[in-house]
Amino acid sequence: MIRNLWYAVLESRELGKEILGLTRLGERMVFWRDAGGKAVCLYDRCAHRGASLAGGKLCGDTIACPFHALEYDATGRCRRIPANGKNAPVPEGFRMTSYPVHEEFGIIWIWWGEDPPADLQPPLFFDDLKAMKNWKTVVDPWDNHYTKVLENQLDVVHLPFVHHNTIGKGGKTLVEGPGLEWKGDTMFFHYAYNKVDDGSKPRGPREVPVPNPDKDLKLETILPNLWQNHIGPKIRVLGLFVPVDETHTLLYLRFYQDFMLVPGLRQIVNTLASWFNLVVAHQDRRVVNTQIPKGDGIGKGERLIQGDLPIMEFRKKRQELRKASR
Repeated sequence: MIRNLWYAVLESRELGKEILGLTRLGERMVFWRDAGGKAVCLYDRCAHRGASLAGGKLCGDTIACPFHALEYDATGRCRRIPANGKNAPVPEGFRMTSYPVHEEFGIIWIWWGEDPPADLQPPLFFDDLKAMKNWKTVVDPWDNHYTKVLENQLDVVHLPFVHHNTIGKGGKTLVEGPGLEWKGDTMFFHYAYNKVDDGSKPRGPREVPVPNPDKDLKLETILPNLWQNHIGPKIRVLGLFVPVDETHTLLYLRFYQDFMLVPGLRQIVNTLASWFNLVVAHQDRRVVNTQIPKGDGIGKGERLIQGDLPIMEFRKKRQELRKASR
């Protein structure tokens, strides 16, 4: 995983009034909401004896360790050691790592790094999703690094084989392009131009139209771990590829739609669409879970082809971000 980046790590609905202990990015983390409802995230370890704070209790804006009741604020600073007396100063070393949190659009991000810049900007999100309020989310566990799970969504070559009876029907095995364009430093979109193999030489990435005003369907990615399937003006699928550790990922799949707003029918549409999204995802998961080596996806031992251009671009940008984070 690359440090000093915003990672989407959970949905707002998962963090209520209780303390929440989770593993994210290979670390034990603890989340809670302060007295004002603002989300807080600390590395989940008491500076005293190493106990998990997730089993503690909230005391206003602080969290108290369940072992010896040391209290920590949102910055990770210990504010009270009961055994030393309520008026005793707390040594400076009693501090745990705190991660900046951003919460918006029903998503909680953390800036996973140390010494965040004073002018830290909020994470990017897809502009065309900001106004959409109707969605349903399903969460699916995968047994591989989050980059391999996300790269599967960049892979236009596998569609007619893995999804031959769902979204890949039609036997369109010849991959033209794919067309790709960067939008800023960490966001790009790409188009799939698959067709039935008629014996012709496929067009290259520079020979297909990008952008394509006649094609609603496009795939958008924001590094490090967001992806959107722009199916049409009123239908989207959002993916949050949440890193648990080096070999486990939680895929949050959100189905957005603005064509059915009648409450009862809306729920039926959202439920059926989410079920179908899981069916498609599980076709992928069966294969992706077998990919080796597990761990950070840098493509060691792989041989890529023209149709893998989005994966190549994703890996190239990750290498640049990794170098910058050092």
